[in-house]
Amino acid sequence: MRALVDTNVFLDVLLARENLADESQRVLDWFDANPGDGWIAWHTLANLYYVGVKTVGRTAALAAIDEILGVFEVSPVGSSEARRARNLGMTDFEDALQASAATAARVDYIVTRNTRDFRRSPIKAISPRAFLAAVTNSGK
Repeated sequence: MRALVDTNVFLDVLLARENLADESQRVLDWFDANPGDGWIAWHTLANLYYVGVKTVGRTAALAAIDEILGVFEVSPVGSSEARRARNLGMTDFEDALQASAATAARVDYIVTRNTRDFRRSPIKAISPRAFLAAVTNSGK
């Protein structure tokens, strides 16, 4: 199952968010075990670096990015995808960028804690819990 993982799932793990990090780590572990199925938006790296430097320090933030790049593919995006994001009519432009990146990567789902804000997304958004249930039921 191909999916684009939203920044907030990575932040759960990086920031060790209580009651969220374990489930999000299981999502990331699934992609580690299923090469080629995990995707991220280009700007996810910038977001993780920005938050990571402020919270866990530059060295840890860069180590996390290196680990992510060892597992996940970066969606091919450019000007046309940015224009598509602008025209999706989504409330949050950053979420629209995620949705447009997911479209470009031709994934099945966007895995996010923020499914409500993706109602207008052309790619269905599901929670980490729903993703884990789906991959468990699919047998992959």
